[in-house]
Amino acid sequence: QGWKEYEWRWKTDEFHRPSFPKPMWNGEPIHGKKLLIITEQGLGDTLQFARYIPLISRKGIKIIFKCPETLIAIFKNNEEISEIIPHNSSVPEFDYYCSLLSLPLIFNTTLSSIPQNIPYINATKKSIKYWHNKLSNNQNKMKIGIAWAGNPKHKMDKKRSIPLKTYYPLFDLKEVSFYSLQKGKGSEQIDDERKKMGLIDLTNVINDFSDPEGFIMNLDLVITVDTAVAHLAGALGRPVWVLIPYIPDWRWMLNREDSPWYPTMRLFRQSYRGDWETVVIKIRQELERLISSN
Repeated sequence: QGWKEYEWRWKTDEFHRPSFPKPMWNGEPIHGKKLLIITEQGLGDTLQFARYIPLISRKGIKIIFKCPETLIAIFKNNEEISEIIPHNSSVPEFDYYCSLLSLPLIFNTTLSSIPQNIPYINATKKSIKYWHNKLSNNQNKMKIGIAWAGNPKHKMDKKRSIPLKTYYPLFDLKEVSFYSLQKGKGSEQIDDERKKMGLIDLTNVINDFSDPEGFIMNLDLVITVDTAVAHLAGALGRPVWVLIPYIPDWRWMLNREDSPWYPTMRLFRQSYRGDWETVVIKIRQELERLISSN
């Protein structure tokens, strides 16, 4: 029922349904036809719902994937996608089209039928080897990547993003090396003083969104706010802990620490609005427990 109601987004000013002189696909058999899948909303949404691509490919449908240019590098080696194009490019010939976030409705998704073909995003061997060599000097420590800020244009960003200093209670764990996964807005918070506290910043060698794949594959854990990094780590099947605001985004549901979307994900929720301190204290306690068990 929720997926049916979610289609009301096209009636709001925030969303504009793409219009083409071709039929919209609703799940009917179209074996051998070309389907244009158009992504919408944020990078995290694209990463989360790309899991439906294999289900479509198995139906013998040729997929043209139109996505943000930032994500082209991630999907360009996906053998189930016939052609990938950025949003600002012209569209090749196709037979049907649909929106990526309408696929859960088309496939009648329930909690028990969420596609669990994880990992459904894979880092290249070259990227994994590059980052393995990059991090090789810290083999004896637990390696944790952190991100603290999402897209500032997101209407709920002030509720989900945090200052880097919120993580300070974690930084004195001697058995851990912390790495920044923060690119763009928020990265300016990394100054010399914070580097002295032990945060390692290698983001200057991250050129596009495919680079963090190999980086994350060489980390023991990712700790992040609700942003695209969380989805990337989850789609790669890596352990990821996500800080969730008191009023969460719909996909994280309520009253649970796990996510049916990502089996390697754990959710750390605010107990009341603005209370990130308690969340970080709990994360520290869980890290201490994890360290002692190893």
